[in-house]
Amino acid sequence: NGKTSSLSIDDLLVYDRNDQHQGTDTAAALKRKLEQVNLDHVRALFRTRKLAYSTTLIMCVWAFIGLAFPLYNAFIPYLVSTRGAEFGDGSTYITYRNSLIIAVLGVPGALIGGVLVEVPRIGRKGALAVSTAFTGVFLFCSTTANTSNALLGWTCVYNFMSNIMYAVLYAYTPEIFPTKDGGTGNALTASAIRIFGILARVVAIYANLETAAPVYVSGALFLGAGALVCALPFESRGKASL
Repeated sequence: NGKTSSLSIDDLLVYDRNDQHQGTDTAAALKRKLEQVNLDHVRALFRTRKLAYSTTLIMCVWAFIGLAFPLYNAFIPYLVSTRGAEFGDGSTYITYRNSLIIAVLGVPGALIGGVLVEVPRIGRKGALAVSTAFTGVFLFCSTTANTSNALLGWTCVYNFMSNIMYAVLYAYTPEIFPTKDGGTGNALTASAIRIFGILARVVAIYANLETAAPVYVSGALFLGAGALVCALPFESRGKASL
């Protein structure tokens, strides 16, 4: 390009001295990455008693929900079938029609969740606590279904409430962590829901599928999660930060 560079080999050799040499193998690269890892952001989330209490509770809320959903999905077919539920003709059309209805009716739930969080005297905590508890209530109600349409109706309401719950949960969670540590807080809660989700599937593998107890445990977990939300010390509505 007609330009002259003043860079010489000697300039490059300065960075190849033995005391600054960095290995290029996998072990050396991993070591360099791990040197940057520390627990400062984790410790910050437990810096004070109130903050530690809040962090622990919100992790428990996510863990309860992560355990409850898979338990319900794994064991509800047995419970419904043992009560003589009639699932129609079981055709592909009915299956996908019901799935579409359930999905569509879940959309307004997320929108309503976005409205409720800004309502005075309800806020994030109120919307989350009520929607989580009602998710558990309608989960219990779905166990009474004796027909395909009844099960569809309860499942629609259950999915509607769970969409409100998730809409508020995903918005509220990062707001109750200090801003600089919010990413770490989200990572902890996401880890909690995934770890307990895995445990739920382990239970489904090794437990007796011919029992309805896990379905009722799932409902109780949702109710418990709703109660834990009420005990959270922070309400983030109308606040820019903690």
